[in-house]
Amino acid sequence: MSESKRYQLGTIGALGLSVVSSVSIVICNKALMSTLGFTFATTLTSWHLLVTFCSLHIALWMKWFEHKPFDPRAVMGFGILNGTSIGLLNLSLGFNSVGFYQMTKLAIIPCTVLLETLFFRKLFSRNVQMSLTVLLMGVGIATVTDLQLNVLGSVLSLLAIITTCVAQIMTNTIQKKYKVSSTQLLYQSCPYQAITLFITGPFLDGLLTNLNVFAFNYTPQVLAFIVLSCLISVSVNFSTFLVIGKTSPVTYQVLGHLKTCLVLAFGYVLLRDPFSWRNILGILVAIVGMGLYSYYCTIESQQKATAEAAQISQAKEGEADPLLSVENGGGILTEGGITRAPGWNSNKDLQA
Repeated sequence: MSESKRYQLGTIGALGLSVVSSVSIVICNKALMSTLGFTFATTLTSWHLLVTFCSLHIALWMKWFEHKPFDPRAVMGFGILNGTSIGLLNLSLGFNSVGFYQMTKLAIIPCTVLLETLFFRKLFSRNVQMSLTVLLMGVGIATVTDLQLNVLGSVLSLLAIITTCVAQIMTNTIQKKYKVSSTQLLYQSCPYQAITLFITGPFLDGLLTNLNVFAFNYTPQVLAFIVLSCLISVSVNFSTFLVIGKTSPVTYQVLGHLKTCLVLAFGYVLLRDPFSWRNILGILVAIVGMGLYSYYCTIESQQKATAEAAQISQAKEGEADPLLSVENGGGILTEGGITRAPGWNSNKDLQA
C-alpha cells in the first residue's frame, strides 16, 4: 500500500473515531447531567483529562508510543491555554442563552480562517469559503433559537472564541514544528490542562450552578456514568489531537458541526427530544455544506499533490542527465573530471 493511501486511511479512521467517540460522550454526559443532576461540567472535564493522562502513561509504559520531550515552555503554555479555553466555553454557556452559545461555536470557524490567513498566510479558495458559509447557515438554522445578549456573556464568548481558535491552531502547528505525534503532544500537555481545570473547576461550577461538587450525592449510578464518561473521553481527546494534526483546525470544526447534527438526530431517536421541521431543514443544509467542503478540499488536495509530483519528476530528470547543464553552456567536463568554463582553453592559450 502506498504512503498516500495509508495516510488517507489514517485520516478517515481518525475522523470516524472522533465522530463516534464525541457523539457517545455527549449522549453519556447528557444522561449524567440532565437525568442524574450532575451539572459540574468543568470539574468533570478535569477528571477526563486526568484519566486520559493516566491511560497514556500506561500506554507509554507498555511501549505503545515513544516519549519525545520538546520545548517545555511551549507545552506548558499550550496546556494552560487549552484548559482556559474549555473553562471559558463553559462560562459562556452559563452566562448566555443557548442560542447565543451556539452562535459562539459557529463563530469559531470564521475566526480560525481569519487568524490562519493573517498570521500563517494560508489561502482559502472561494469554493471552500462558500461551502463553509452554507454549513454555518445550516447549523445556525438547526440550533440557534434565541439571541439574548448581555455584556459579561458577550465578553466571555469573545474570549472563548479567541482562546479556542488559537489553541486549535497551536495543536496543528506544534505537531508540525516539533515533529511530534498527536499522542506525544497530548501526553505532555494533558497534566497542564488537567491541573488548570482541576483548580478552577469547582469554583467555576459553583459559580454557574450554586452547588458544591464535593457535597453532591454520588450514587452508584452517578459513579458508573462518570467512569463511563471518563473512559470515552480518552478516545475523544486522542482523536481530537489526531484529527487536527492530520487535517486542520477548520476541518476539525466542520467535523464538530457534523457531530452537532448527529447529536440532534440521536437525541430525537433515543431520548425523544423535541424536533421540528426547522431542525430537519438546518441539518439538511449543513450536510450539503459539509459535502461541498469535503469535495472542494479533496479536489484541491489532489491538485496540490499532482503539482508536487510534477516538481519532483522534473527534479529527478535534471539529476538523471548531469551533462544537460554542460550542453546548455554551463561548463565542459575535462578528462580529470574538472569543470571548466566553455570560453577557456588553457592549451590553446599556451600554444598561442
